[in-house]
Amino acid sequence: MKRSTINTLVAQAGDMIARHGFLLPPFADWSPADFTAHRHSAAHLIDARCGWDVTDYGAGRFDEMGLVLFTLRNGVLADLNAGRGMCYAEKLLISRQDQLSPMHTHKIKAEDIINRGGGTLVVELFGSDAAGRLDPNAGGQVMCDGQWVTFNAGDKLRLAPGQSVTLRPGDWHAFWGEGADVLIGEVSTVNDDETDNIFHEPIARFSQIVEDAAPARLLVSDYDNHFNAD
Repeated sequence: MKRSTINTLVAQAGDMIARHGFLLPPFADWSPADFTAHRHSAAHLIDARCGWDVTDYGAGRFDEMGLVLFTLRNGVLADLNAGRGMCYAEKLLISRQDQLSPMHTHKIKAEDIINRGGGTLVVELFGSDAAGRLDPNAGGQVMCDGQWVTFNAGDKLRLAPGQSVTLRPGDWHAFWGEGADVLIGEVSTVNDDETDNIFHEPIARFSQIVEDAAPARLLVSDYDNHFNAD
């Protein structure tokens, strides 16, 4: 993806989040220079990969398959493994109309996916086989707003604004906006996007970036290079 495109998408995402009445924390507006100035006090934000994320899953077709995310808070795996402490994470995601977030599951993370506003959020579901792989014939059960729902392989939940689904490891899912762009909330156990996303097809979680412009905001995938080079 071009950096200039990423800059535009982040600005548009901030506008959409604000339109739906959500206020982001101050670090959402930090420039790369601001992040550098706060690098010591913001060490947890950097280590936990809080902040902006834009991905086209390495496919180069963002309008068809992609996502803009902002991680507001994220705990650490050491706390999760100990069973106490900061064992949770929270994100906002923007799924554009008919823009696919491809089929995947997680090894560790359980998550509530919440339609915070906009169109209908469509979530396609499959169960797992004994090895944890997607089973094209398997259904299962998920919880929607605290109530169990049984699904068949390939069923599609349609979540209106305010509705949610709880997904656990082994629940294979893809999602997209229907009728309009959707602002999605995600509340989960500790999030590790580098190792805990298992995709059904061999695709990348992070994009390759063409630096045709200076970054207006750092992405979480920029942190290592930016701070190691600083």
